[in-house]
Amino acid sequence: MKHYTFVDYATQGYLAVVGVLILLLHNDQVPHWPWLLTAHAGVLTLVHLLIRLHAEGGAGRGVDFLRHFYPVLLYTGFYRETGELHHMLYPGFLDPVIIRLEQAVFGFQPSLAFMDHLPYLAVSELLYAAYFTYYLMIVGIGLALFLRNREQFFHYVSVVSFVFYICYLIYLFLPVMGPRSFYRDPADYLLPSEVQPVHVPPFPEAVKAGLFYQIMAFIYRTLESPGAAFPSSHVAVAVTTVWFSFRYLRRIRYLHLGDAVLLCLSTVYCRYHYAVDVVAGLVAAGLLVPLANRLYFRFRDVGRTANPGCPRQPP
Repeated sequence: MKHYTFVDYATQGYLAVVGVLILLLHNDQVPHWPWLLTAHAGVLTLVHLLIRLHAEGGAGRGVDFLRHFYPVLLYTGFYRETGELHHMLYPGFLDPVIIRLEQAVFGFQPSLAFMDHLPYLAVSELLYAAYFTYYLMIVGIGLALFLRNREQFFHYVSVVSFVFYICYLIYLFLPVMGPRSFYRDPADYLLPSEVQPVHVPPFPEAVKAGLFYQIMAFIYRTLESPGAAFPSSHVAVAVTTVWFSFRYLRRIRYLHLGDAVLLCLSTVYCRYHYAVDVVAGLVAAGLLVPLANRLYFRFRDVGRTANPGCPRQPP
């Protein structure tokens, strides 16, 4: 469509695909499906109107800001929605499969053993803080590029959005709760007895006393979506932001990379993800970033030829 760019097609495509899945596959586990379907149609329409309004010009800074940032404003809503939809395709969670895989590969459960072997406040705060920086990476790199070079920012938000959307689609087909399932969280989900350890190590008191532990506990109580563990979008998106540091923000690239390495470790230490979730997140980034980059530049070249008035994108 005229004035559409890669991120617009990716966002509208995600909205449309998930909307069709809701329409065709909803069941009694998705009681609010008419509202979700209506929301998808509404957001599709609003995004299209925003694109057209911006293309007409003269709409002001607010419209220009939304034209660039609107996908970022949708991430949390899309993520939370996966928790409402994962039982459309699979009645439970696939944690038993992942737990057996972890046991076969490692001979133990890394997500339980890591913290149990290092139950120290200094270690836990470092890793919980690293996990928290995931949110700072997304916003910080985005703002830095937005202020530095709008074309580079548009490239960034396009690729990050694509990685998010693919991860979210995977969650609908492969719902995995993560190590929280060992603790019967949520309370209505019980692991089969053959994969539930006899002894599940509690969270050490020293760890629970930490500031970043408390911050992350609040965030997870407020925003967490069940069934969104495999692959780890924290890992996939963090690696994506590092790729952009190496491309556009080279002064911080090694600091950013070190933080991302700690984040990968923290996902297991903090008992948010199984180790194989981290591996899957790395593989997802390794496959999706090059694919998104290739698609992005292909759409850019077509868009510049057909629609010279559309938002500028990187050379």
